[in-house]
Amino acid sequence: MATTVKELKATARPKSGKGAARAERRAGRVPGVIYGNNQPPLTISIEDRELRQRILAGRFLTTLVDIDLEGKKHRVIPRDYHLDPVKDFPIHVDFMRLGEGATIRISVPLHVVKAETSPGVKRGGTVNIVAHAIELECGVESIPQYIEADVGALEIGHSLHLSDVKLPAGVKALTREDATLVTIVPPSGYAEEQKAAAAAAAGGAAPAAGAAAPAAGAAAPAAGAAAPAAAAKAPAGGEKKK
Repeated sequence: MATTVKELKATARPKSGKGAARAERRAGRVPGVIYGNNQPPLTISIEDRELRQRILAGRFLTTLVDIDLEGKKHRVIPRDYHLDPVKDFPIHVDFMRLGEGATIRISVPLHVVKAETSPGVKRGGTVNIVAHAIELECGVESIPQYIEADVGALEIGHSLHLSDVKLPAGVKALTREDATLVTIVPPSGYAEEQKAAAAAAAGGAAPAAGAAAPAAGAAAPAAGAAAPAAAAKAPAGGEKKK
């Protein structure tokens, strides 16, 4: 999972300022700068087509790059780039120098795996990615391309936290361990179905509990049946007085 090192050719850009940057863009090149590692910044320019392809390929900001600047290579990592707000092509790019053995703080994307085996997903739940990236601190030679979030055992309503994720050796998370990364969201109407199921279960138990009521009440007519029999003797007693 360690990041591979890509190569990128650049040319020196002796002039700085907005006018010089516009001239570079007109020539099909993107102005940029290399800074850091206690060295003076270098103004450079890169072919627009090549830079655009690197950005569109993904993971641009987490990939180590060896910039070939007129025969001398500079180990860097892209730190930022700006796109034209209308035409969406790159108009500037920043690279940070990386000294040997340097440590860097970086945001790495989260990749959800085994969603198809999740019992919650099988029951109609949906994977909801709460954190799309994780802030890490690691050596420049051990930057992971992504962090895997295994949701294969998650049920509906359950979550995966950072503490549940295994990080590569030498990589430290800067995010809280209890941070929620992924949850399995219930399908529409799931809460109503659960309530209906609970009500049906409770309703099915009620007749069994109340079945004793008719049995107990059945004794009332039997007890009351003696009253007519006792009353029937009254006329017989009255006839003797006559």
